[in-house]
Amino acid sequence: MTERHFVVPEVVSTHFHLRPGDTVGDFGAGAGFFATVLSRLVGHDGKVYCVEIQKNLVEKLIDKVRREHLSNVEVFWGDLEEDGATKIPDESLDAAVIVNTLFQTEDRNLAVREITRSLRSGGKLFIIDWTESWGGLGPQPGQVLDKDEARAVAESVGLTFEREFDAGDHHYGLSFRKA
Repeated sequence: MTERHFVVPEVVSTHFHLRPGDTVGDFGAGAGFFATVLSRLVGHDGKVYCVEIQKNLVEKLIDKVRREHLSNVEVFWGDLEEDGATKIPDESLDAAVIVNTLFQTEDRNLAVREITRSLRSGGKLFIIDWTESWGGLGPQPGQVLDKDEARAVAESVGLTFEREFDAGDHHYGLSFRKA
């Protein structure tokens, strides 16, 4: 019997194919679940922008960045559902990650459009979200955003679907590219 698992940043991030020197955005970064691994993957010459809307989580993330000396990580308070509010410059990211966040947005098209604005041509968007409402964790059953809906949102803002990847037993992972 295989061990069941949730999203493990060290495992899931291998699907991102990040290189030293890359610039990546973590949208809906929370308290920094992916911050350390992303920082390590892009190295000293790279940059990680972590964007979070909940002020208490922004403070926790800032503390984590200081405590772990993640000098290549910059934290922003920002709203994905407002044009330009993430504060990340246009076409500056090689990759963007949104984990367990898209299902929470009211205007998903606007949120994905805001992320896409920050991606350079050829940049990648990785969407990871819940496949189900599981054991009281994650979204309520009516809030689950299935992978077909997530794909439709990304494609509606001009992103090209590339592949699906394993993101854990209760999550899906989708990769998109900006033309």
